[in-house]
Amino acid sequence: MLGKLPPSLLLELLSNRGEVRPEVLVGPSVGEDAAVIDLGGRFLVVTSDPIVGATEGVGFYLVHVNANDLAAKGAEPAYLVLSVIAPSWGGPSMCLAISRQVSEECRKLGIAVVGGHTEVSDRYQHPVVVGTMLGFADRLLRAEMIRPGHVLLMTKHAGIEGMTILAAEGFLDDVLSREELEEVLSWRAEVSVLPESRVLREKALYMHDPTEGGVMGGIYEMTLACGLSLELDPSSIPVHPITARAASALGFDPLRLISSGVLLAVVPAEEAEGMVRAVEGLGVPCSILGRFVEGRSSFCPTFGEELWRMLGSRG
Repeated sequence: MLGKLPPSLLLELLSNRGEVRPEVLVGPSVGEDAAVIDLGGRFLVVTSDPIVGATEGVGFYLVHVNANDLAAKGAEPAYLVLSVIAPSWGGPSMCLAISRQVSEECRKLGIAVVGGHTEVSDRYQHPVVVGTMLGFADRLLRAEMIRPGHVLLMTKHAGIEGMTILAAEGFLDDVLSREELEEVLSWRAEVSVLPESRVLREKALYMHDPTEGGVMGGIYEMTLACGLSLELDPSSIPVHPITARAASALGFDPLRLISSGVLLAVVPAEEAEGMVRAVEGLGVPCSILGRFVEGRSSFCPTFGEELWRMLGSRG
């Protein structure tokens, strides 16, 4: 098995959480992107994510996937702790290049790099980069707030991050035209969900950043977290025509392709149309996917990440 642990195993792992402290309002849990700690009226939000699937733009992805986790909890990112382990063939120069990428993206988002660790190792063929990011939120968002009748929204289209990595790694060279490859690579500008999160967090009850396992994996995690089912037609999930054609040619499921850049948000039914219009006012596509209902989830997708399978197929 490669990639993120499936929920059945993750639940067992997450039971090992050390001391129980009352100020921890959201701790380790399936479907929750970050921890939330009560500071007495304001909330400290903390997340940690690695980048292990990309060799190009590692620093870019590291900053944005962590910032997206905070955005999903309604927070503004503020601080980053960075750990970089470079393979011996990359050496110190790779560490420096990654740190420069990280610094550049952090400046764009107003994030300070406040510490971390750097080393070169002969045990890895690719860089291993891990970020721990902290920020602050004024509202508490969590899966327990979801009730029957609430509506699920989705921004953008499935597989954004995965497609940009596949394009950068050369997997799409024989599938897409030069113009289409350039368009896919331009999707990197869409990987951040901070802009739409700032709109949605005003009314959202809960938000989720679907990364490994893609949109379907993210939705499944949501249903596990809230204990409800979702009335959903998977064919209604937005997939870009270029992604659909690449998926058909290469034999992968775009709904299970890593999807940083997509934000899933649960809002009251009466707020849904207004939130869609507000997000689209930013120039960000937004769709209504379905409605939560009583009962356990009626679907259980095969859990896995298509990007790891694709990268592994190269050998």
